[in-house]
Amino acid sequence: MFIYLSTMVHKKFTTNLIYWHNNFNNRQLAWKGEQDVYKIWLSEIILQQTRAEQGLPYYKAFINAYPTVTALANATNEAVFKLWEGLGYYSRCRNLLFTARLVRDAYQGEFPNNYAALLTLKGVGPYTAAAIASFGYNQAVAVVDGNVIRVLARYFGLHHTFNTAQGKKVFNTQASACLDAQNPATYNQAIMDFGATICKPKLPMCATCYLQKNCYAFKNNLQTVLPVKGKKIEIKNRYFNYIVATYKNKIIIKQRTQPDIWNQLYEFILLETPTALNALPFIQNTFYAGATQIGNTITQKLTHQKIDISFYQATLKKLPSGYLAVPKSELINYGFPISLKKFIDSFL
Repeated sequence: MFIYLSTMVHKKFTTNLIYWHNNFNNRQLAWKGEQDVYKIWLSEIILQQTRAEQGLPYYKAFINAYPTVTALANATNEAVFKLWEGLGYYSRCRNLLFTARLVRDAYQGEFPNNYAALLTLKGVGPYTAAAIASFGYNQAVAVVDGNVIRVLARYFGLHHTFNTAQGKKVFNTQASACLDAQNPATYNQAIMDFGATICKPKLPMCATCYLQKNCYAFKNNLQTVLPVKGKKIEIKNRYFNYIVATYKNKIIIKQRTQPDIWNQLYEFILLETPTALNALPFIQNTFYAGATQIGNTITQKLTHQKIDISFYQATLKKLPSGYLAVPKSELINYGFPISLKKFIDSFL
């Protein structure tokens, strides 16, 4: 559909969007207008799968602890994972460390200065590369995130499923057609902020929208239809039973190193079961005769998984192979998944 739109249609959209940005956009973000490429990259990695409000304190903490990419690269894995604790999607943290060290060692502490080279960095996809290229180097590359997709789909009437190969091509082409090549950073910031504050997923502010007059979705009452979503993600159910065991009055923990969720974080002794069950009799009969349950079963939801987590207390006379025995007071020095961190804060 978009290929038949004239240049004037795109230009009118862009002109009105920039006008809105310059006169009505009051959205405040700590990284907004930032030109330090390290800080732009850091903010974009943190904001992957994370709301700006949740990511802000982490961004500030990282900048305070590691003001440069070299400082981050020189940090220990444990220190960085501890700072990331609670933010989730820990593969981002692993990619953060890998890329920081690559930039330090292969690029002399300076990020690549073009979109194609940025794409080669681990954890940097098309959107993040475009954001760094446009905001950090003023290159004419359009960003395409959820906010941008929503604005373009509604305004231009794009009915393509945005998470398919064809749909991605459509939205990337449309975004590039609308880009203000002379002011790419301003345009990219404008359309992302417009999607976040005006053209919101739910309850968009159509009544006061500056682009309302020419918006396809508004004129056809399709705000709840566009953009078109693909099939729902299938959720896998998992059941984690943690044995919070002590040995000589110390807590037994182990680092997760398998290719799975929470890789590089620490946990207690884990018994994963294929179905939901009362694991206490099994634990008492098989592992720890004096085990007792602590608290209620809790649930943590991830993008593709729902995890039911139960905790059991036991005392051991021997330290299991591969585990650490850590004083309670020192648990704060280790990075745990958010559910385990909350348990530690409440029960230990």
